[in-house]
Amino acid sequence: MSEVPGEDRLIAGRYRLLGPLGQGGMGIVWRARDEVLGREVAVKEVRAPSGLPASDVQRLYARLEREAWAAARVSHRNVVTVYDVATEDSRPWIVMELIRGLALSDVLDAEGPMPPQRAAHIGAEVLAALRSAHGSGVLHRDVKPGNVLIANDGRVVLTDFGIAMVEGTSALTMTGELIGSPEFLAPERALGRTPGPESDLWSLGVLLYAATEGNSPFRQNTPLNTLRAVVDEELPPPRRAGPLAPVVEALLRKDPAERLSAAEAEHRLRIVAAGGTPRTAGAGAADPHGATVTAGTTAPATPFPATSFPSPASSATSAYAPEERSRRAVAVLAVGLAVLLLAVGGIVWTLAHKGDDKNAGGSTGAPGPGPTSSAPRSAPATRVTPDADGSPGAGGAGNTGNTGTSKPPPQTVTVHLTPVRDSYEGTCPPPHTEAPAFEATITVGRTPVQVEYRWALKDGTSSDPGWQSLPFGAGDGRSKQVSHTELTYRQDTTYHGTITLEVRSPVAVTSNGVAFSVTCRTETPTDGASATAEGASAPAGD
Repeated sequence: MSEVPGEDRLIAGRYRLLGPLGQGGMGIVWRARDEVLGREVAVKEVRAPSGLPASDVQRLYARLEREAWAAARVSHRNVVTVYDVATEDSRPWIVMELIRGLALSDVLDAEGPMPPQRAAHIGAEVLAALRSAHGSGVLHRDVKPGNVLIANDGRVVLTDFGIAMVEGTSALTMTGELIGSPEFLAPERALGRTPGPESDLWSLGVLLYAATEGNSPFRQNTPLNTLRAVVDEELPPPRRAGPLAPVVEALLRKDPAERLSAAEAEHRLRIVAAGGTPRTAGAGAADPHGATVTAGTTAPATPFPATSFPSPASSATSAYAPEERSRRAVAVLAVGLAVLLLAVGGIVWTLAHKGDDKNAGGSTGAPGPGPTSSAPRSAPATRVTPDADGSPGAGGAGNTGNTGTSKPPPQTVTVHLTPVRDSYEGTCPPPHTEAPAFEATITVGRTPVQVEYRWALKDGTSSDPGWQSLPFGAGDGRSKQVSHTELTYRQDTTYHGTITLEVRSPVAVTSNGVAFSVTCRTETPTDGASATAEGASAPAGD
């Protein structure tokens, strides 16, 4: 710790440290005051492990700074906001939103296991944060109760985006102890394979299991035994999860390709959170709210390629036969011993250098403009345009002949809509900050392109009916978010509506529909007709 708690220190001439909030493997989080804007913030002081060469330390700090800025691009109510990356003593200091509340780990320690309905609500909010991050090309890699905050106002916030990517991959300290919690690592990460969005879904499944059962399913007496259990052991059946159990089990499938899709998982979690019991479906089931319209066989590009995960050729239904489990156990132990010998010096050197490349699938920045090699396993609303000659198109990058050039792949547009607030009850017109609000993720197959869209209600009305433009530049990522607050209501009654996002260019596609309600409690002198208020929110995707 660089300073004694309570001792004033000004960082970057702007952020005055007031006292420590917590300490982790690579630094300490301070409560601080932004002297320019006059508000309290959280400042994470980051320190490299001792004993590293100066050149490696600087590369590590430069990578941390780049990843923090990448995390700052994730804009979502369930994600802690990164305000700034300041430099002091040649080190980055990550300035973040200050959340007043308790970590989920503290809540579980104090109250014990949660009812399935409450755990499902927290899980759905965390998953909404992950989906927004994955759409921006950012993996979390450290989803666990200690990184989930329950704010005093009930907001669920996922913290340590971007920063956790470096901490999660710095596997060992100088003394050989694991940084982080190995029981939350996905099997593919325990085996040293490249993680993808499915790895974060596994960690969410472990979090939900721990929240309802009171303990994580694979924890053992040593880190290496825990990693072996993550790879080889069967999931202990949940006893307290009730209607949440099928969701947890579907998220904790060893093979990432067989895990429940993020869209379907969030849908089921919200049903459980509302007191219902979701219908179960196969792994990777499509989002029941979504629709797919395609021309040809080309699938839409996604920010991350699918993570390959080997399974024995002898059985299509048993991905973990006894012989394979033995080989995996040997692999895990071998990896653990090798990492123990390498220690943190070699690992941090790798982290410090890999930021200079553009990694496929593991990059913390936004995805590049070209199409990726995989198609999503869920199906939000998608449309594919044919080539100019009317054919379905080349079907992806890399289809070049021996001579000449290939056609570009057909353009695709994928839209998925999620609620931020889906109901309001009180005096009308509803305040803008309390009215139903929604966020849509728009993903295109290639850039540059300009998407024209509008918000529409099922009954044909909307408080924001005009067409709007969302540009994707040549250097932009392929996913952007837009948000909307719906101000339509009916006096002295409850208005039930369903909202969608319609795209007309470069192709026509309509998102899944999200239901919402507005209940007006105070009588006003109106004729009871549907009223549409002015001033809907502007898009927040840029």
